[in-house]
Amino acid sequence: MLRIGIRTVIFKNSKYLAVFLICVTATTVSWARDNDVSPITLITGARIFDGVSDTLIEGQDVLVRDGKIARVGADIAAPDGARVIDAAGRVMSPGFTDVHYHLSLCSVPIMDMAGSGAPDLDYIGILAGQEAERVLMRGFTSVRDVGGASWGAKLAADRGLIAGPRVWPSLRTISQFGGHGDANPRFMDPREFGGPENNLERLGYSRIVNGRDDVLAAVRENLKRGASQIKMHLAGGVGTEFDPIDGRQFTADEIRAAVEVAEGYGTYVAAHTYTVDGVRHAIENGVMSIEHGNLIDKDTAKMMAKEGVWLSPQVVVFLTFSPDLGPVRLAKGRMVTAGLDQMFELAKKYKLKIAFGTDVVVNPEACADQNREFVERTKWFTPVEVLRQATSLSGELLQLSGERSPYPGKIGVIEEGAHADILLIDGNPLEDISILLNYDETLDMIMKGGVIHKDAL
Repeated sequence: MLRIGIRTVIFKNSKYLAVFLICVTATTVSWARDNDVSPITLITGARIFDGVSDTLIEGQDVLVRDGKIARVGADIAAPDGARVIDAAGRVMSPGFTDVHYHLSLCSVPIMDMAGSGAPDLDYIGILAGQEAERVLMRGFTSVRDVGGASWGAKLAADRGLIAGPRVWPSLRTISQFGGHGDANPRFMDPREFGGPENNLERLGYSRIVNGRDDVLAAVRENLKRGASQIKMHLAGGVGTEFDPIDGRQFTADEIRAAVEVAEGYGTYVAAHTYTVDGVRHAIENGVMSIEHGNLIDKDTAKMMAKEGVWLSPQVVVFLTFSPDLGPVRLAKGRMVTAGLDQMFELAKKYKLKIAFGTDVVVNPEACADQNREFVERTKWFTPVEVLRQATSLSGELLQLSGERSPYPGKIGVIEEGAHADILLIDGNPLEDISILLNYDETLDMIMKGGVIHKDAL
């Protein structure tokens, strides 16, 4: 059934009248508020990828009640009032998870980030809401947002105002002056010397800090505002110009300050870094998730395995750089892309815990190609290994945030008690994972929390 969903939010008082068009869609989307009673659904006739097993499970039904998977078993009798869905041999999978996403920056072209056309935060928030729906329709029922103004999109999706994934927000990334979160021109002074507000701070992406006390305040600010984990920049990046990839960012004392506060809240710190020195510096000071890690060596991989540190790598972002980045940043991109083969080979050899993420920003066309990550990873992994990364493994990483997780419970698996985030797929991605590129045609059902958001059965 074709449904047209329009959501308009109105804020009104004596001074202001603002109407924001949050989302206009014409898709097979079924809107429902999360605080409504989730329907009871019995799914039969599916071949089940449970997020863990190497092969599909047949002859099992799945009963969904109150947003959770209530039962998995053969010949389950349908409860009164339940909707019964015959999957007719389609593959059932847990919803996918992207643990390195930026809802608020994905759809903003790099040329819009500065000058007279630079967006305001309210515009960024509207784009994040629109991107949230697109992410869900690509099969991603959960994302870990590792930097940016994602709170509004998260809250709107949680309340059913828009269709969107579950969001584990990091809110502002913690960055130093001259670090990867500092996009101001070279000549601009830091605030300590009378300089202006940083542009990426203005957009809610980062918080520029220097010294232990500033780090403590910035981490506490994020946690007060609802961050489920903390993200730090500990090395240079491709998207910023004046921070070399091999440059160490933040001192050990500053990193430990962030880790100390995060651990005190029962959560953890994830760190952007690429090099051997950067990764070791992060691990030695308590970081639990390495974002990127392209240039690690054997000893660093062994260190990660010993300490139980997660590897959160990406592929597509390194294959889709915008030419607008310019020669300096594109050269940095080539440098880190060259390390992908060795990183994945070492990760497999030393059995690192590998999550699934994409990290495409300021490139709307590349963001729309999010599902390409599934295919690109098959250079190093089998389809089932990639799917496991995008489901049960990434679900495990999400819940590393402990009591700070906004959605306690099991994510990324088809088993009793897990969140009912379920896909029905026309075709078998364990045999041909490329079918996920054509998600409009192959994802016949998308369920999040027991609520069906796409129904093309």
